[in-house]
Amino acid sequence: MIPTLVWGTGNVGRAAIRAVDAHPALELTGVLVHDPGKVGRDAGTLAGLDEVLGVTATADIDAALATGPRAVVYAASGDIRPDDALADILRALRAGAVVVTPALYALYDPRNAPAELREPVLDAIAHGGGSLFVSGVDPGWGNDVLPLLVSGLAGTIDVIRCQEIFDYSTYDQPDSVRYLVGMGQPMDYEPPMLLPSVPTMVWGGQIRLMARALGVELDDIRETLDRRALDTTVDTAHMGAFDAGTQGAVRFEVQGVIDGQPRIVIEHVTRIHPTCARDWPTPPDGDGAHRVIIEGRPRIEVSVEATDEGGNRAAGGNATAVGRLVGAIDWLVAAEPGLYDALDVPLRPAVGKLGRKYR
Repeated sequence: MIPTLVWGTGNVGRAAIRAVDAHPALELTGVLVHDPGKVGRDAGTLAGLDEVLGVTATADIDAALATGPRAVVYAASGDIRPDDALADILRALRAGAVVVTPALYALYDPRNAPAELREPVLDAIAHGGGSLFVSGVDPGWGNDVLPLLVSGLAGTIDVIRCQEIFDYSTYDQPDSVRYLVGMGQPMDYEPPMLLPSVPTMVWGGQIRLMARALGVELDDIRETLDRRALDTTVDTAHMGAFDAGTQGAVRFEVQGVIDGQPRIVIEHVTRIHPTCARDWPTPPDGDGAHRVIIEGRPRIEVSVEATDEGGNRAAGGNATAVGRLVGAIDWLVAAEPGLYDALDVPLRPAVGKLGRKYR
């Protein structure tokens, strides 16, 4: 059994505790929290399980790492604290752990990550003997392993399009939704996530990964952006009211250009309410889906709809990202120390999990 520490118990951390507990090769041996109100609480309670797991949460990072976890699931957010997230991950790597995380976008494609980010990670790996794998859902499996798998069913391909289509009012991250993405803000507000070059910073690595796997050379990576205002004030179940005239929907693309044409496209269609931008793509049903479209012969379309925590689609997406990361731990432990990407780490069948329940 691989001793595994879960660092963070928010939207991703809750799912990580459940996934580690259910994995036949892993043993949950520690949980790190930031909120003093969570210190001393059982991991099962924090994860929303009915079972007591016998692992209590601590805020003492040094003490948690001193127990020698062989693996760390770093589930704390890096969206608004990337420097702190990097510092935490370096500590875990220097302690000798295999680390999996969705937190550092630039390391989804580590070959092209800035040297000032990549070099400290490689130094920490050389010092501690661990490994790092950074992935998620979108960016993540929704625009690397899934479209590449589906592309193998095509005879000819004109365009690979990956879509995330979601009602963002279902996300349990109100600050990110309102301020990073700009939902509910005046239309002259400039959301940090939508500033020029930021979408490429987040999703450009996925474009490059797909291009590398497909054996094609990119001319360029481009961005498009469209924003829509709410026609009327809407009230949402999870985030309250959003006023008429404020941003209610966003649509952007990150395009991999090949021979002058966008051939590999990652598209986001994000709403705060289904009444906004009705003419844009919609999910097959419910609050959201991830979709891959292979335009070619044959035309192939695959939609993935995941739910968790009472049928929530956003929680389902988080849980699939966690499944990819936690499922990679035993492979990473057996592999040589290193900095890995989604083309290195196989997505494997769920061996030993069929019929297995949370304790």
